[in-house]
Amino acid sequence: MRLDYAYNWIYAQYVEDTITIVLDNRDMLSGVCGANDENLRLIEGFLGGRIIARGNEIRLEGVDQNGLQRFKPIMDNLIGVVKAGEIPSAGYIRALVGEEQLLTPEEMIHIPQGLRRVYPRTRNQGLYIQGMRSHEISFCIGPAGTGKTYLAIAEALRLVLSKKMRKLVLTRPVVEAGENLGFLPGDLAQKISPYLRPFYDAMESLAPYEVIRHLEENRVIEIAPLAYMRGRSLNEAVIILDEAQNTTKEQMKMFLTRLGTGARAVITGDITQIDLPRRVDSGLVHAVSVLSGVEGIYFIYLHTGDVVRNPLIKKIIEAYEHEKKT
Repeated sequence: MRLDYAYNWIYAQYVEDTITIVLDNRDMLSGVCGANDENLRLIEGFLGGRIIARGNEIRLEGVDQNGLQRFKPIMDNLIGVVKAGEIPSAGYIRALVGEEQLLTPEEMIHIPQGLRRVYPRTRNQGLYIQGMRSHEISFCIGPAGTGKTYLAIAEALRLVLSKKMRKLVLTRPVVEAGENLGFLPGDLAQKISPYLRPFYDAMESLAPYEVIRHLEENRVIEIAPLAYMRGRSLNEAVIILDEAQNTTKEQMKMFLTRLGTGARAVITGDITQIDLPRRVDSGLVHAVSVLSGVEGIYFIYLHTGDVVRNPLIKKIIEAYEHEKKT
């Protein structure tokens, strides 16, 4: 049986256990295949069979019907990414072929003047990016290593550097995780610097240091403890509240009511790592129960399967979860 699907830039031919993708632009082939056909080898590892690239054709052979049906949407996605001027990385390919629902080029975060393009590595991360773009307030709750803060800062930098937002405000509650930093020498700014360092780590991995410094000097980027938010009204700004599990109920309400005209807020936290004193309720946990039914507020929950920081992190989280149940 043979089926033809015609597009302005691609058509596919199915012949028994083989599908051939034909591109009308031979130059696009290198971007789709990757260096030394690395992208094709990764797809082979997922679908099985053998992928051959020759001329302006890419052929998959030796797979079952499910593999044939899956191959074309994967290639459609890659060709769309290349046509958009992006270079699909090995990490993008792994995320693409590892998900039941394919990632889309629109979910990638392209930061003007940035060091790299950021893409979701799991389906939930893709939904997280979509939620941030379509809602004024987004909550992302999940364990360490799932990209909660990293993706939020990447999206915020995109908005600021593309001049879609006037200001980026990064904040978090100042709560020790078992340590006491109050004895350290220095003024207030020096004492709270360790709490805010993760923001700089994320930003400096996404954009050149000179760009971040310029934005700070011009007060486009502001980093401050949560206590500094009281009494403010933030307009045309994207605001990220990190480590939100360590807010009190009162602090969370105060933060959420800072949003002014044209502002967006992203709240991230891990409810398994609450460092508040005993008998103090977490503002994040409380917000989930109070606001989950409010229209216009987005909630996304990341899980152990969304851990992307290091494969070992996933095993550590699973071990602690197992110990907690026993």
